[in-house]
Amino acid sequence: MNYKISFREMADRGRKILSKQQPVTLEEAKSQVLHLKKWSSQKSKKQRV
Repeated sequence: MNYKISFREMADRGRKILSKQQPVTLEEAKSQVLHLKKWSSQKSKKQRV
């Protein structure tokens, strides 16, 4: 990662990347969150053992 770019340049690059992505519905976002919560809790349980 190039750390010598300004915050504005990073924000512009982020906007370009986000503009290329397909829109996500609320239901899709909720299912992604539930999947990540389930996965992260399983991962932490495995690390504790």
